[in-house]
Amino acid sequence: MNHLAHLFLAPDSPEARVGSLLGDFTRGVDLAALPQTVRFGVRHHLAVDTFTDRHPDVLASKRLFSGQRRKFAGVALDILYDHFLLCHWSEFTDTDPNTFIRDVYKELQANEDLMTPDMSRTTRHMVAHDWFGSYRSLDNIGYALDRVAARIRFQNSFTGIINEIRPLHSELEEHFLSFFPDLQEFAGGIE
Repeated sequence: MNHLAHLFLAPDSPEARVGSLLGDFTRGVDLAALPQTVRFGVRHHLAVDTFTDRHPDVLASKRLFSGQRRKFAGVALDILYDHFLLCHWSEFTDTDPNTFIRDVYKELQANEDLMTPDMSRTTRHMVAHDWFGSYRSLDNIGYALDRVAARIRFQNSFTGIINEIRPLHSELEEHFLSFFPDLQEFAGGIE
């Protein structure tokens, strides 16, 4: 799962949400030194990722990608799932998506002291450029995926993967809609 989904599924506290995002930035972090609620957010993140990686609908979605791009299908799906979450937001919560995004941005800004320098830089960029709001557009998902591809340090065929996603959009969306309620139920039961 990508950032928005992790924040959406995280336990309901600012510190746990920071931890749920910190799960992508733990290299070199002394987790034992973090407050308990932040550590819980990190554990929550890892459990959500493990559940996601093993879910039959996610595995079926990865198989839809061509052999040359399948290696990157998981990364592409993570970001695409944030798009689908926004498109189907009202099916999963009564909370207004704009309010949620605005509140999460404020929480992240207020809790920078809990972040690694990399996470802090990324979070500032995320808020300044409203990544989550931009994920409503499939074109912006393509742009985000190409930005990820540009950061890969070896030659790859990830750039332009949105052109492979477009004809698969409906099928990938069906898999997401089957998968996400299972994930939401699982995430709500993590202790």
